Amino acid sequence: MNLSYWEIKSWLTNVDYTIVGSGIVGLNCALRLRQRFPKAKILILEKGILPQGASTKNAGFACFGSLSEIIEDLKSHSEEEVFQLVKKRVEGLQLLRQTLGDEALDYQQFGGYELFSEDGDLFQTCSEQKDQINALLKPLFSDEVFQFKNNAFGFKKCHNQLGFNQFEGQIDTGKMMQALLQKVLENNIKILNGITVNSFSEGQNSVKMSTNHFEFSTSKLCIATNGFASSLNIPLVKPARAQVLITKPINDLQIKGTFHLEQGYYYFRNIDQRLLLGGGRNLDFKGEETTEFSETELIQNQLETLLKTVILTNTDFEIEHRWSGIMGVGTQKNPILKTLGNHVFCGVRLGGMGVAIGSSVGKDLADLII
Repeated sequence: MNLSYWEIKSWLTNVDYTIVGSGIVGLNCALRLRQRFPKAKILILEKGILPQGASTKNAGFACFGSLSEIIEDLKSHSEEEVFQLVKKRVEGLQLLRQTLGDEALDYQQFGGYELFSEDGDLFQTCSEQKDQINALLKPLFSDEVFQFKNNAFGFKKCHNQLGFNQFEGQIDTGKMMQALLQKVLENNIKILNGITVNSFSEGQNSVKMSTNHFEFSTSKLCIATNGFASSLNIPLVKPARAQVLITKPINDLQIKGTFHLEQGYYYFRNIDQRLLLGGGRNLDFKGEETTEFSETELIQNQLETLLKTVILTNTDFEIEHRWSGIMGVGTQKNPILKTLGNHVFCGVRLGGMGVAIGSSVGKDLADLII
């Protein structure tokens, strides 16, 4: 890359902190570092034109997990571990709202719902374990989190009772990221887009960075690439693609709130009088373990089938747009917050809960250095 003296001097010299990834984690890490080090030179590198991964691609669910998801987590985590997972998500959402304000997020607490297949055992399981989960979470909320409500939305091919969680909300993902980016720029934090980190090597006092356009050195390196972490040799993180579609505006769309079905593998909501629906990774776990942004016929067809047969059965609709995002998952739901060397740190594997925990993981990543 043909860089001038001024460009090298202003952007790439005497860098104190370099953050790879300008998603929720990376931006919150930068803000925390600026709070602690007002005069530090902080640089964020982002390989996309916009933040890649899931931060600008997600459905905007300000949620901490449906009843069936939490029950499923208890199969591989202790009760205390599950409590701490939910606590981190709740506190992360509070931090996000404190950082940006509800108006900037377009935060609305309409509650979260869960649909149950009429021919499965999931409703029975959730009904039997609801009181146990509510008792587990009561210290967090001072109230019962989960209850059941009649299916007033007219959803077909599902149980006549819906799970309901009064504490869940929704945001406008685009507004959230715009507000975060604006806050970062106002704090004199530099962002360079279109920069892919190919490798890094740690020296005694600094980290040498090699990118697709230039090389430079930084005092400290923070990796916040979530689903792309394996490209920088961080194990225990697998990419997980999430496919989404959205309809054209629908007159008098009565659906309000955030909705999950099949243990959260499908999710939908009303945004701007459009129906947004995503998920289906469970149809092809191996195929969706990819960092490629694309859609597949298998999953998109299933999403459309759900719209026609379950969600919008008596409503005409047209699909206007489709996209995908890349999450970072693993065998455990806890994020990986780790010191990788004397000067290298990472905050990755958000497990599909980036909106909920991204702010706190970013803060904790900065605090690893501090």
